[in-house]
Amino acid sequence: MTVEKVRIGSEEALREAGRLTGKVGSLPVLVVQDGEERFAIEDRCPHLGFPLARGTVADGLITCHWHHARFDLSSGCTLDPWADDARAFDVEVTDGEVFVCSRAAASSAERWEARLAEGLEGGLELVLAKAVVGLLDADDGERLVVEAAARFGLEHRGPGWGSGLTILVAMANVVPHLRPGDRAVALTHAVAHVSRDTLGHAPAFTEPPLRGAAVDDARLVAWYRGFVETRSSDAAERVVATALDAASPAAVVPMLVDAATDHVWLDGGHTLDFTNKAVELGVHADGVAGRALVSLVDQTCQARRAEESSAWRHPVDLVALVATTVERLGAALDQRSGDRAAEDGALTTLAWALLDEDAARVADALVDAATAGADVEQLARAVAYAAALRIVRFHTRNDHGDWDTVHHAFTTANACHQLVGSAGAPALLRAIVQGAMRVHLDRFLNIPAARVPRARSGSLADLADCWNEQGRINEAGELAFGFLAGGGRRDELVAALGAGLVHEDAGFHWFQLYEAAVRQSAAWPEGSDESALILVAFARFLAAQTPTRRELPRVVEIARRLSRGEALFEDDAPAEAIENGRSARVEQTL
Repeated sequence: MTVEKVRIGSEEALREAGRLTGKVGSLPVLVVQDGEERFAIEDRCPHLGFPLARGTVADGLITCHWHHARFDLSSGCTLDPWADDARAFDVEVTDGEVFVCSRAAASSAERWEARLAEGLEGGLELVLAKAVVGLLDADDGERLVVEAAARFGLEHRGPGWGSGLTILVAMANVVPHLRPGDRAVALTHAVAHVSRDTLGHAPAFTEPPLRGAAVDDARLVAWYRGFVETRSSDAAERVVATALDAASPAAVVPMLVDAATDHVWLDGGHTLDFTNKAVELGVHADGVAGRALVSLVDQTCQARRAEESSAWRHPVDLVALVATTVERLGAALDQRSGDRAAEDGALTTLAWALLDEDAARVADALVDAATAGADVEQLARAVAYAAALRIVRFHTRNDHGDWDTVHHAFTTANACHQLVGSAGAPALLRAIVQGAMRVHLDRFLNIPAARVPRARSGSLADLADCWNEQGRINEAGELAFGFLAGGGRRDELVAALGAGLVHEDAGFHWFQLYEAAVRQSAAWPEGSDESALILVAFARFLAAQTPTRRELPRVVEIARRLSRGEALFEDDAPAEAIENGRSARVEQTL
């Protein structure tokens, strides 16, 4: 590294004033006289950019006057982790002139990775936002963010996989669909949720594999499913560790999906969704696939089982109906001839049939579709579409909390659809039938049913305005559908909905639902009603939850402004540029 040496002023002026200011390149620098010692530090508090030259020097520390962050003058390191380390310089005096010399520093990516780890540990949102913004300037920055957060979440949450890691994978999946300026906000949401999900938990100590054991795959599968049955978490975890010791993570996935579907609708559907997200994490982060699968075990063992609830047992025993339908469905699929597959129109018909009032007719519809040629992927897609239709037809007279009820059916059905190709057929059939029965149970939320949108035009600007006022649920659905019906592109609507999501203080279910809507919409042809209505489902859900305080998006905007060297203490961004992060001015800035 080339050392940069810059004259700041005279030694006499430094002694008289006690401090001098100048610049090294574009970076403002402060030189201070503390007794007989001289120090140089960047003249910008790394917390929010206040000039440290206005601070107080005493005992080798400089204290910022804005938020009282304290810094060691010799190293630039902060004594207050919520701030950040400042850059320090060497000071030389030659012939009565004061010079500052740059020091060798770690790479920008290394520095921001370290700060990301500190932000995750301390739950420091501004630190996280600055680290994400900084890392996205590096090559492969998105992967660096996701991988670092994934490792932290897996290592620092004793109970294992949770909502934070689920959000992280969901946002990693959809980042390419977001506007460039929204990607840092999405990833900051994700890492902040990982941090919150680990705070207060002990680290994760995993069980070791059985050493020297000669246990075949079938027996390991039987052991694992048996230990989940008896909620024996430690034993089940050791079985998974043993399986991973002998095989790749991909080979172990079917065993986990088997156990996640042995019982009906585990943990309201979260268990299957968590399983899918843990599988998908391996796509975004190197070397964590096995650890991610192990992290699922405790949640799977302890999850609530729907067969223990009255809704699945009375007045119709849906648990028994699931079992018989899985057998019938398997037989129908076995009799399929060649590669014959159902047309999309038949899948749409099936999805609407799955909304029937009679559970037995729902079961028959699945079996009939398989007999007519639908394969496992198509059956899973039809169930997901039926679940989306429940949200499209969700009436605003329902309790607000019931938005989460219809949400769970859709996100779990999406997980089932994404697991096609990764899991064994019996487990997938169980997941498909359980999902269909969950959609059936949600029928009361469509009584009365909201009108399916049929608008022929709509603007994204008007849609964005729906997030600014409570209750514009039906309007949001009409505008989303009308935008596509009027010739708008799906990717534009997906990006607009993503902006609406990430510029709110969004909750766990919001991220789940958006990611599921993006992926399920893409499973249908561009321009189709099915693709459009799936996005309508999310638009209605988002309008039901907004507006929020929008605090975290504001934190990311501050981090961006700091990265550009703006003086926040002098002049805040114009109100129109901050409001929602959606104005034309903000879009130009980002």
